Amino acid sequence: MTLIYGHRGARGEAPENTLASFQQCLEHGVQRCELDLHLSRDGELMVIHDPSLKRTTGRRGKVVEHDAADLAGYDARHGGPGWKQPCPIPRLVELFEKCPFEHWQLEVKSASRTRAARTVLAIQALAREHGLLERITVTSSSREVLRALLRLAPEIPRGLVAEYGWLDPLKVARQYDCSLLALKWTLCTPERVAKARQQGLHVSIWTVNDPALMKRLASLGVDSIITDFPGLALATLGESQG
Repeated sequence: MTLIYGHRGARGEAPENTLASFQQCLEHGVQRCELDLHLSRDGELMVIHDPSLKRTTGRRGKVVEHDAADLAGYDARHGGPGWKQPCPIPRLVELFEKCPFEHWQLEVKSASRTRAARTVLAIQALAREHGLLERITVTSSSREVLRALLRLAPEIPRGLVAEYGWLDPLKVARQYDCSLLALKWTLCTPERVAKARQQGLHVSIWTVNDPALMKRLASLGVDSIITDFPGLALATLGESQG
């Protein structure tokens, strides 16, 4: 069975990486999600994709230049599907408390060594506090982040995000002892999927919004797809996602 992850919640239907988006994903019956994390100025884990506030909030400046209390008041529904109510940038703790996902892919973008370490330790502390260490995989394309995970939180499963083909993703995943490979769909070949699964990797393909592509990837034996339209994916690939 090919599992389904909602991409930034249900990004095609609700403002990405907001509580409304994750609730929409759950309402479809999709129990797994992917999201993006950045630290606020005062060290809280905020759920937002870009380092900059511009695209989703219309505000200037970077996430890291603002405290969590201020970020949590900024409306993040700009540039997404129409939505009547304001959608603040959520703290990760809020989603952990309100959204009972079975599994979370938490993507950490590239960071300096110091920032990678701070982010990893913050995830570790929050996941421990909420008893979710067994239900998260922290993913990244950044070697600094993967190194910090290995060094500081080896008990948290790691995943490599691979977007470009110029490095062998299987070799990099092995180097950092990853259990998951989040592979851009354009890099997905039958040979690569087979080799990754032989290596013991969970193969998760992003971002897959076309039903024909969903079916083709499922036929290749990928473990999961990440999609902006979790309801469509569920209708295409079958009802059971437990």
